[in-house]
Amino acid sequence: MDFHRHVKSSLIDALEEGIIDRDPTRKAIIKGIKHREHKTKFLNQHEVQSLLNNLKLDEGVNWDYFILLITKTGLRFAEALGVTPADFDFARQYVTVDKTWDYKSNKGGFAPTKNHSSMRKVQLDWQTVIQFSQLTKDLPEDKPIFVQSKVYNDTVNHYLERLCKKANISVISVHGLRHTHASLLLYAGVSIASVARRLGHSNMTTTQQTYLHIIQELENQDNDKVMKHLASLV
Repeated sequence: MDFHRHVKSSLIDALEEGIIDRDPTRKAIIKGIKHREHKTKFLNQHEVQSLLNNLKLDEGVNWDYFILLITKTGLRFAEALGVTPADFDFARQYVTVDKTWDYKSNKGGFAPTKNHSSMRKVQLDWQTVIQFSQLTKDLPEDKPIFVQSKVYNDTVNHYLERLCKKANISVISVHGLRHTHASLLLYAGVSIASVARRLGHSNMTTTQQTYLHIIQELENQDNDKVMKHLASLV
């Protein structure tokens, strides 16, 4: 419709100026595909809590722990698959991200990170430290925690979808958990630079472009704070 409207407008001008003698779009029938509704990209804090409350973390290694890890760290799908018990430093409360798991190929195996900036240490909260220290204590140190056989992105996404519906919250993808992690940090007042480093972005521009709507919303709130502060200076 937009394309048709622009073309028709130009042709009407051309018709009025005598450049053409008829409007070829007069009987045009507009066809096309109705745009699908945009999927929710991230959850709010209340929805995240509802999701976490529905995780089963007492059955050993499962996709619930995988979902928990991404929600708490913002790791990419392949990065989370590549995590081994040896990557955790529970004493210093961080997980090292220095590889991924090549889930797209039939062979699998460890692969490099997306870029040099993706190699990082991600701090963990004490609750996550306790949960993963219990989970990994009897697992092989150098084997990926969540890879037992061929892994498909759709498998985990469909599992997450069922969890979201069970929790009665918006349905998001596993990558949406990464967006959720970043958005919660930004709303909590964490700097863009810190969020960029935590996500493994090569520069802050990527973070700013991805979360522009959140940053603009926070800037509006900051402007209100600035005006209230200046007005108090008499």
